[in-house]
Amino acid sequence: MIEVDVAIVGGGLSGLSVAWRLQRSAPHYSGVLLEASDRLGGNITTQAAEGFVWELGPNSFAPTPALLQLIAEVGLHSELIRGDRHLPRYIYWRGELYPLEPTRPLALATSNLLSPWGKVRAALGALGFVPPYLGSGDESVDSFFRRHLGQEVAERLVAPFVSGVYAGDPQQLSAAAAFRRIAQLEKLGGSLIAGALRLRRQQPPQPKPPAQVQMRPGELGSFREGLAALPRAIAQQLKAPLHLQTPVEAITPEPKGGYLLRSGEQTWHARSVVLATPAYQTAELVAPFQPAIARALATIPYPTVACVVLAYPAGLGRSVRPGFGVLVPRGQGIRTLGTIWSSCLFPQRTPAGWQVFTSFIGGATDPDLASLREEAIVEQVQQDLTRLLDLPAAKARLLGMKVWRRAIPQYIVGYPQQWQQVTHALTQTPGLFLCSNYAEGVALGDRVEHGNRTAAAVAAYLAGGQS
Repeated sequence: MIEVDVAIVGGGLSGLSVAWRLQRSAPHYSGVLLEASDRLGGNITTQAAEGFVWELGPNSFAPTPALLQLIAEVGLHSELIRGDRHLPRYIYWRGELYPLEPTRPLALATSNLLSPWGKVRAALGALGFVPPYLGSGDESVDSFFRRHLGQEVAERLVAPFVSGVYAGDPQQLSAAAAFRRIAQLEKLGGSLIAGALRLRRQQPPQPKPPAQVQMRPGELGSFREGLAALPRAIAQQLKAPLHLQTPVEAITPEPKGGYLLRSGEQTWHARSVVLATPAYQTAELVAPFQPAIARALATIPYPTVACVVLAYPAGLGRSVRPGFGVLVPRGQGIRTLGTIWSSCLFPQRTPAGWQVFTSFIGGATDPDLASLREEAIVEQVQQDLTRLLDLPAAKARLLGMKVWRRAIPQYIVGYPQQWQQVTHALTQTPGLFLCSNYAEGVALGDRVEHGNRTAAAVAAYLAGGQS
């Protein structure tokens, strides 16, 4: 049996971030990282061939101070690439593509995506003319934005955004959990604008990242060799042992403190344990000794989502301005949730003469996708791209596709109360920490920030002399 101060279960970005921050801030503690699969990085899945580089999981990241600091620390600043922040995002609505420019949010006032009344309703709501929430419990994303900004914004802007980020259903997702920063604005100021102004005055200044990794607001980032460069760089510099193909089968609290972890014939005794695993796996591991946590986590749904990456000869397709991509509200006769124009976002990862499109299909609003064959999914995406962008299916070259059977955790209505139950139960299980994308955000920046906080909590626990 091997004795360690901390055992981290799960080698995605969450677990790697915890391990890295502990190494940087508390290097005197011993640790081990145990990963069930044969690779690190979790959902980050970069592939490359013949000059193409593409992603089958997350495609880019929005900059946060913690994430940029991590990039600098692991020495990836020279590999950092930045997408053009002026690239419009398109919404497909009733057969037309409507551009939305992230650096010009007021341009929505002149867009034909919303009717004149839709624009007036959104403006009035943003200023505070908002009906109160009459429900007795947690409010859904759809209800929150309908109250604040009206039906058109909820259907034509918020719903496709929810599909693009969470592959979720806005009628099922919790506003307080999935849009926690925006939902807080109402509590701060009564309206979204007043709350934003008040938050800006109250917020302490954010630490500036090192100069070599600074990014401008609205920019999205990646690396020349894809997002997998980040977990790879962390792993190469970690001093703690990394064990791949080592699924943890059981965790047992010890009477004198600490935990016994078993994987096959191997065992570890750890003073503390970080579970950086999906909710359903975490539920199975803690069920024997913490059934309250297991019950709460087992109810978090993970819909099936497929990612399909297609290349077409340059010059084909609808004549529109280059863009970041297109999102498709439901009810438009298009099954694909959204498509990223990868060769526009990061042109240095596509050979000359080609254009690349990364599409996502499925999610909470399309559960039937889980029963389709992979060939049928690819055909559906090709048909949708023909309708969206006039791209001929016969010219498509499939670079890669992956069906994520359990893709993105859904922060459904009632989630905040569930998470309170989990955090309360954790106080009765000293030395056990949870760090995964079912808590505190699914974005890569969220994962790094959560990992940093978890590492600080682990170090504080160990420093307290706990066994």
